[in-house]
Parts: sequence; C-alpha cells; structure tokens
Amino acid sequence: MRKFLITHRSDIITCLVFLVACALLSSLNLYPKGDPEPGVKSKARVLSVDNELVQTIGLVQMGTQSLQVQVLNGPFKGKKFPATNELRSQPELDKMFKPGDIALVSILHDSVPEVSVVNAQDHYRIGWTLLLFGLFAILIIVFAGFIGAKALISFVFSCVCVWKLLVPLCLKGVPPLLACIACVCILTAVIMYLVAGATRKGFASFSGAMLGVLTGCLLSIIFTKIFNINGTVMPYSLALLYSGHSDLNIQALFAGAIILASSGAVMDLGMDVAAGMEEIVRHKPDISRRELIESGLRIGRSVVGTMTTTLLLAYSGGYLTLMMTFTAQGTSPVDFINNPHVASEVVKTLVGSFALVLVAPFTALAGGFVFVKKKIVT
Repeated sequence: MRKFLITHRSDIITCLVFLVACALLSSLNLYPKGDPEPGVKSKARVLSVDNELVQTIGLVQMGTQSLQVQVLNGPFKGKKFPATNELRSQPELDKMFKPGDIALVSILHDSVPEVSVVNAQDHYRIGWTLLLFGLFAILIIVFAGFIGAKALISFVFSCVCVWKLLVPLCLKGVPPLLACIACVCILTAVIMYLVAGATRKGFASFSGAMLGVLTGCLLSIIFTKIFNINGTVMPYSLALLYSGHSDLNIQALFAGAIILASSGAVMDLGMDVAAGMEEIVRHKPDISRRELIESGLRIGRSVVGTMTTTLLLAYSGGYLTLMMTFTAQGTSPVDFINNPHVASEVVKTLVGSFALVLVAPFTALAGGFVFVKKKIVT
C-alpha cells in the first residue's frame, strides 16, 4: 500500500484536487430561484389506486388517477395522503401508477395528512439511478484500476460542470456559444490531464482535441446559418423561450450543443492517437519525428473509420422514431432531407465528423513535436 501511495502520489493529489473542485462546483448557485419552494418533494409508496376517472382514447389516456400514498422520507415521513395523477393525453409525459410503486410527490408545507391532496409527480428513479451508477463505477474500477478511478472522477466532474456551470451561465445571458466552448475547453483539459496525467501524452492529446474542437466550432457556426436551422428543433427549446428567456439565442445554443455533443468522441480519438504514439516512442526511442507523425496518422486513419460511424449511429438512434414515421408515410427523399429535424441531425453528424477527422492529424502533429525533440529527418 505504501509503495502504491508513493508511486501514484501525484495522481492521488490530482484526484483529490478534482474531487474538491467537484464539491465546490456542486455548491455553486449561479442561477438561484426567485421564490422559495411552497412545499417539499418526497418519495412515497403507492398503497392503492383508483382508475375510475381514467379514460382510454385510442393510444392515449386522459383523466385523473386517484392514489393513496405513504410518505417515506422528509418532514411528513410515515404520513398517508390522498394523491392525484393528472393524465393529459401526452404519452411521453404521462405515467400510470400501481400499488407498490415508489412515486415522487409534491407536498405543500401546510398539508394535513389524510386530508390534503398531494400531487404524484412521477416515478421515483433516484434509487435506481444511484444503483446503476454504482454498478458502472465498480465495473470501470475493477477493469481499469486506478485509471478507471480517475476516469470516474472526470465523469462526475463533467456532469457537475455542465449542470452547475454551463446551464446557469447560459440562462444568465452569457453568449451560449462562448459558454459551450469554455465548458468544452475546461472538460477537455480536466479529462485529458486527469486520465493521462501532466505528461507528454496528456499535452499531445489535449492539443489535438482542442484544435479539433475549435475547428468544429467554426464549422458549426457556418453551417448552422447556411442550413437556416434556428435551434428550436432541440427538445424543450420553445418551453425555454416561453418561460421568460425569449432573448436567448437558440441558434447559437444549437451550434454550441454540436460542439458539446461531439467533444467526447473528439477527446477519445485524441487520446487514442497520443497513447499509440507514446507506445511507439517507448519501444523505439530513436524514432524520427517524421516517422512518428506518419505512424500517428496511420493510427488515426484506423480509428477514424469507426468513430465517424459512432457519431452517426448515436445521433440517428435518438431520432429512430422520426425516420420510421417518414418511412411509414412514404415521404420522398427531397422532403426528408429538407425537414428541419433531419437537417439539424445532418449538421450535427457531419460537423462532428469533421472535427473528429481533423483531430487525428492535429494530434499526430502535436505528438511529433512533443514526443521527439530532434528535427524531422528529410
């Protein structure tokens, strides 16, 4: 154990620093709520249900589902309340409860047990979320050891950075494209240096990834305007505008979202190329800079072929039902490609792929100068 602590002393200190950074970011409140909450959110067990007022019309349901629930935590723990679940013929938002389910309920501060009716907001999923995350954490640590632990910290830091820094800054009026770029820069630096350490591999992968990200940013600005995509194709964008943020530049937010969405794959490819080049130098220390750059380019070519397909499948998987709808309706290719939802996915996929392809030569060039100090042999 002592040998491990001595060997990995710098990595342990780095991990502790970023754990503290995660805690500090979590405590930030850059966009505080104007009014205090009128009640509390608690988890409750559904004791009984009454579906008498629920109507099924075709594929949707509407009406009111009456429940009897028992609160499991918070100031009303152990108390029983009648509850309602309003169905609005929106399958993507509606839910049906059955006895034994765990629900998230909203309870006003002045509610009276057994008398006041509370709102059954949704199924309670925090417990399962934590379980799934715990299984993921165990798997990555068992498989990758200390590197897996560092990757897990970078995963948590990314979530906290987006939720507590990027989102509030955009809501406060910071230009969304600049906020997204700044967030991606921070995340790229943290992930690369946390996983690879303050090494030549970390610097090479960071340099290549950042050059790819900045190129992708420029392309996203250009092609978002050329394709006339206003950004409202993003889920809940209209709800955001109508909730008091009508001055938000949704088109710029869409362009920034492209960079944020593709940055993970860009970082992955940058690290793959840098790690391969490091191994080459380790086994052949006398390699020339030109030879190393050429080797890095060959590594990049091998990986790029599958990574671009990864972006395509990731984006198309999210819009599979859209494609099925167009196919079922017999939509022509002309109408299909010109549909704003499809056009937005085309821009996201191709701009992200541009950044992905370019990060390989950028990383190879950066690695050639970082790993080899002598001049290129001609």
